[in-house]
Amino acid sequence: MKVRRQIIAMGGGGFSMEPDNLLLDQYILDQSEKDSPNVCFLATASGDSDGYIERFYNSFQTLNCEPTHLSLFNPHVRDIEGFILEQDIIYVGGGNTKNLLALWREWGIDTYLRTAWENGTILAGLSAGAICWFEQGVTDSYGDGLECLTSLGFLTGSCCPHFDGEKERRPSFIDFIQSGFMQAGYGIDDGVALHFINEELGNCVSSRKNAGAYYVSQKEGQVMEDKLEVNYLGER
Repeated sequence: MKVRRQIIAMGGGGFSMEPDNLLLDQYILDQSEKDSPNVCFLATASGDSDGYIERFYNSFQTLNCEPTHLSLFNPHVRDIEGFILEQDIIYVGGGNTKNLLALWREWGIDTYLRTAWENGTILAGLSAGAICWFEQGVTDSYGDGLECLTSLGFLTGSCCPHFDGEKERRPSFIDFIQSGFMQAGYGIDDGVALHFINEELGNCVSSRKNAGAYYVSQKEGQVMEDKLEVNYLGER
């Protein structure tokens, strides 16, 4: 059987932003072939915040899965690669994308995640946990203002989360693409997830009515925003 390489990138939402609306989190679980998949939370971008990890457990313990987490600041296993490869789903939280990438590369997590993904583990995440999978992303990792960031490149193109949730995201993304600093890519509203299967966009879903996603590109000096079809999960 051919392995399906899946990545689910959320602009925002999920348990950390919508604790009373777990539609996106349930969608992620539904993509596993297992009735109760192992789900590992990586909160690296938040400095492995105890509160963030606690909120993950509080939410995912109400869902049909086996939740766990991996901290790089206080590792609970010696064989990190083996632990990652045991997971059915890796769920990456938000925070500082630059620090996330630096720590992952230092620990070899980026290599382990690619191996897991190629073996069929579902990769998912929001904000920093969405940017990291693309070639480039719009980040506030540097503190003052938004910048372009080079990411892991599991998926081609660029990513801008919080497209509707933070007022500077959309104009900055458009400006970066128009100026040539950033290649074409996806603007993702809060509450929207893009589901990539074998590096192709297969589905767009949302936990909020009227939330959207866009493919933003440049043609003959003009930036084009092509709105994607988004399926509201609340109507299922």
